[in-house]
Amino acid sequence: MQENYLRGKQVRLTAIRKDDASAMARWEEDVGFLRLQGTNIAAPRSAAQIATELERIAEESDSVMFAIRKLEGDEIVGTVGFYEIEWANGSAWMGIGIGDRKNWGKGYGAETVRLILRHAFDEMNLHRISLTVIEYNARAIALYERAGFRREGVFREFGLRDGRRYDLLLYGLLRPDWAARRDS
Repeated sequence: MQENYLRGKQVRLTAIRKDDASAMARWEEDVGFLRLQGTNIAAPRSAAQIATELERIAEESDSVMFAIRKLEGDEIVGTVGFYEIEWANGSAWMGIGIGDRKNWGKGYGAETVRLILRHAFDEMNLHRISLTVIEYNARAIALYERAGFRREGVFREFGLRDGRRYDLLLYGLLRPDWAARRDS
């Protein structure tokens, strides 16, 4: 048994704190960040709005969310979690975001995905993790595929950005596929 499986070589996963909302609001001032997170209108939210949403998520039984923090210090660099968890079916949707561009490309996302998948399959006893990603988010697609996610479908022309339509890609990862990769 590993002592703290939510801790990697660069990051650790912790509870999200009320004071994290201000950092998260700063991330949302970057429209480029918002456009990588999904297909909704890129509209920044205030720290108060984010804090209210975090309180709502904390009360839900079908969501689990973590802060991604560097090992040194207490800076929040992103969030990761599961939503629409169907406990009876062992399935959930996953979302991850590394907020500030200064933290992009440093391996925090890859390490976080390894940590959160171990949590999903070993601790939460999930069988299936699903996610969607906009087709122009090449870095996220590469990350998910390296982690073992398989493209399972395409929502054609789902998102509109700057007058152009983009596909939303559906990915999934099953426990047996993850376990085979982990054990190899």
